[in-house]
Amino acid sequence: MSTHAPIRIVFARPMAVDRAHHFVVILSGAWRAFASGELEGPAVAFRRGAAAKFLFLALLLSAPPTFAAQQSDSPSPVVLDHAVAVVNKHVILASDLDDEIRLSVLDPNTVPQVEITRQQALEQLISRALIEQQIRQQDIEAIEPPQEEVNARLHEIRTELPNCVRQNCASVAGWKSFLASHGLTAARVEAYLRYRLEILRFIEQRFRQGIQISPQQIETYYHDTLLPQYAAGETVPPLEQAAPRIQEILLQQQVNELFDNWLTDLRKQGDVEVLDSDLAPELAPQPASAPAPQPAPAAAKPASSGGAKGGKP
Repeated sequence: MSTHAPIRIVFARPMAVDRAHHFVVILSGAWRAFASGELEGPAVAFRRGAAAKFLFLALLLSAPPTFAAQQSDSPSPVVLDHAVAVVNKHVILASDLDDEIRLSVLDPNTVPQVEITRQQALEQLISRALIEQQIRQQDIEAIEPPQEEVNARLHEIRTELPNCVRQNCASVAGWKSFLASHGLTAARVEAYLRYRLEILRFIEQRFRQGIQISPQQIETYYHDTLLPQYAAGETVPPLEQAAPRIQEILLQQQVNELFDNWLTDLRKQGDVEVLDSDLAPELAPQPASAPAPQPAPAAAKPASSGGAKGGKP
């Protein structure tokens, strides 16, 4: 993974406004010079000469703004945004990192009052860009989640997410307050949830099909992993009752393993360049996991970034 100096987009606002105003005035003069109804005689030559002068001045004023920015009385350029990474020609901006950090509050695995770092946000965006590029190569209509699924996920967040519960997001006023406090909008949250669900459906279609869990694997998990989690005296569910949940856990583990290996290969084969040297040293060698499928009926919920883990059914 190579690094380069960040590409910055600069814009001197007062200077640009003045230049644009003069440019319009000059072009208007040139237009009037050519727009006369006189087609012959000295007047035509005069108007063409005047138009040429107007256009010459316009070209001078349309020179790169860096020329004017060198004047001593010019204001300092304002950096609006800059590129921090490129993933197979897809540019990731610094503003994308800020957006990812704000949206991390919707992740149930995020520790309250603790924001993810910019390095972690970049890792997630790089992985997401690689996945999105693969999704776009397939039938997007078959992967895009229906509005009902998006609405259901939004309802879960507003009623179950701990951060949301504390701010009473179930109410209209509480939800608006939550969004405002985190610099989000309802439209941005819905777009984010739709995108996460799209990734989940893609993973489901690509990796879940064809995986088989044998009865022996279920029984081994039951005796070696599940039973030791119960303390003495606790009621232990019989194998027949726990088997469906154990099968789903083992299925998720295999999906996560296949997905992580696939994403690692994508990064090795792809062209990923980090342009911001401040972010490059902290990047982990392994890609951040995308949300993994959840067992029915809660198939829309994102799983932990660490993958499925053993637990009590």
